[in-house]
Amino acid sequence: MPKNVEKMSTNYSPNFDLQKRSKKNIKYIIYHYTGMKSDKLAIRKLTNFNSKVSCHYYISKNGNLIQMVPDLYIAWHAGKSKWKNEKLLNRTSIGIEISNPGHENGYKPFKLKQIKSLIKISKLLIKKYSIKKENILGHSDIAPLRKKDPGENFPWKLLAKKQIGVWHKINFRNCIKWRGKKFNRELIFFFRNLKKFGYFVTTSKKKELRKIVYNFQRRFRPELVDGKIDRECIEIAKSLISSK
Repeated sequence: MPKNVEKMSTNYSPNFDLQKRSKKNIKYIIYHYTGMKSDKLAIRKLTNFNSKVSCHYYISKNGNLIQMVPDLYIAWHAGKSKWKNEKLLNRTSIGIEISNPGHENGYKPFKLKQIKSLIKISKLLIKKYSIKKENILGHSDIAPLRKKDPGENFPWKLLAKKQIGVWHKINFRNCIKWRGKKFNRELIFFFRNLKKFGYFVTTSKKKELRKIVYNFQRRFRPELVDGKIDRECIEIAKSLISSK
């Protein structure tokens, strides 16, 4: 259990790899929402051996923090995933599940108590494992063709102000000016920049590319998640690459 985390309880899941990993192998933090209607249902699933899923930390509806798998064991939260040249991110990440019904069950804004708990545990983990800002990701970043979480209600911009994760450098006025403006000439460079940033873009299928765009927007342009690439999206992607 991390030190200096007040009121953290434990409810251990049986779903983890038995072999310990070394501290230096922990390079990522991955955020999820539970996609379940209640804490009770989510915790039951995460602690059920037959579900084959788990996480290291769980943040309840009321912001309570529960440790479910110790840090040095590999929890089963990321599934089939990729970021940059790394596959199967369970091995190198810590997974944090946040109680939220998700897109299938009436997706809601996250509560302030939840975000406060998330900031606290994230800062402790970042310091303990020297995790880089660009390695703090959502499930939809590492598995964009099959996942939507933590979704457009997740406060990535706020977290970036707290030195947790990254955010683009495009000012609000330009965002509004460029929103909805077509810029077809550079669409190929948009996907190249997403790939440079870390997204796994190898498909040429329009339906799959659109899913990637949706998830990019959920994270970096949550005000309008429409799957359409406009100039705002292109400039945001450029900004993310140039700031690295």
